[in-house]
Amino acid sequence: MRVPIRVDYGVRALVELAPHYEERPVQTSEIAANQNIPGPYLDQLLSLMNKFGLIKSRRGPLGGHSLAIPPQEITLETVMNILEGVSAPLDCLEVPSDCTLSIVCAQREMWSSVEEAIRGVLRSTTISDLSDRQKILIQNKLAVV
Repeated sequence: MRVPIRVDYGVRALVELAPHYEERPVQTSEIAANQNIPGPYLDQLLSLMNKFGLIKSRRGPLGGHSLAIPPQEITLETVMNILEGVSAPLDCLEVPSDCTLSIVCAQREMWSSVEEAIRGVLRSTTISDLSDRQKILIQNKLAVV
């Protein structure tokens, strides 16, 4: 499975916002600089995530972006579905009738299992989980330096 860049950037932006939940909005420029995301592309992603209720955006000098819901309630599955849509590794998993071999295809069965395993991980991993992990990684890196 290849993670699309828009999902990668979107998750990184949400992880950047997580520690500030219920504190302060974070400006786009700060998110872009800290996560190495091109500003114009980040604007598009933030707008889309705002539209779907993951974040709140406020304009002005004290404006910025913040999570609209707690980070422990935002799963990677939700982010993936919003930013990329639901897609299976093979077309026949979504519409079995499109393939005359789908009923007797061992490969289809195997890819279905892979897809379900991936969905399970995405469903059980939250932005809070990733934010906590990132804090640990940063602390470990600082301890080494």
